[in-house]
Amino acid sequence: MLKLKGSHHPVISYRPIRPSDLEVLERIHCDLFPIRYETEFFHNVVHGRDIVSWGAVDRNRPNGHSDELIGFLTARIVMAKDSEVEDLLRFDSSKSDQTLVYILTLGVVDSYRNFGIASSLIREAIKYAANISNCRAVYLHVISYNNPAIHLYKKMSFQCVRRLHAFYFINGQHYDSYLFIYYVNGGRSPCSPLELVMLLVTYAKSGFKLAASRLWRNEDRKISKWAKCKESGSLLPTMQNKRILIADSGAGGGCQFV
Repeated sequence: MLKLKGSHHPVISYRPIRPSDLEVLERIHCDLFPIRYETEFFHNVVHGRDIVSWGAVDRNRPNGHSDELIGFLTARIVMAKDSEVEDLLRFDSSKSDQTLVYILTLGVVDSYRNFGIASSLIREAIKYAANISNCRAVYLHVISYNNPAIHLYKKMSFQCVRRLHAFYFINGQHYDSYLFIYYVNGGRSPCSPLELVMLLVTYAKSGFKLAASRLWRNEDRKISKWAKCKESGSLLPTMQNKRILIADSGAGGGCQFV
């Protein structure tokens, strides 16, 4: 495992992942993740076959290792209409070519943690997605117990939109996953937070109006009854008046009482 000396001051830069990174890329994935990836995946990454990637290197690293990977992010462009987050997007029916960037893997070797490398790699992916005019979001999965990663994505304004039960199966055990999404280029959920607030306000107003209307009708009914009581010279309506009132109240519902 790589260890940094106390006097070492990293100079981090970012570049695309290349075929010469294959061995190191495989080793870091093996060290960091409990999931084992197929050899084909790594070849697709280093050759850019349907996968985009960013690598982090320490230009101040001695002994000829200044261009060796210390961190990485891999991602794939997917069609929004075919993705698992289709229901989390507001679609423009006239634009069927909308896309998303799905982050596949993200990692930084232990000795280079807390240098902001992971955040910088995520920003590179967001910038890349934002430069694709028909891209609407960046999304990813995080295993439920990875609290540092969950905290990082929330800090970077990703929205946790779903918990997926038993999404991962590792060493004979199931683990849940959280689905995070970051909208770009005007992409948004079918019901944005503002729209949800407006919907609740509208609902509250309509409920208030309905309650006020019912209260007003009740007051009108009481006044009507009191007026008839006065006309008949008694404290209570006569039986005939009562039957008429009941018949009137039921007429609107298609029922009559006698």
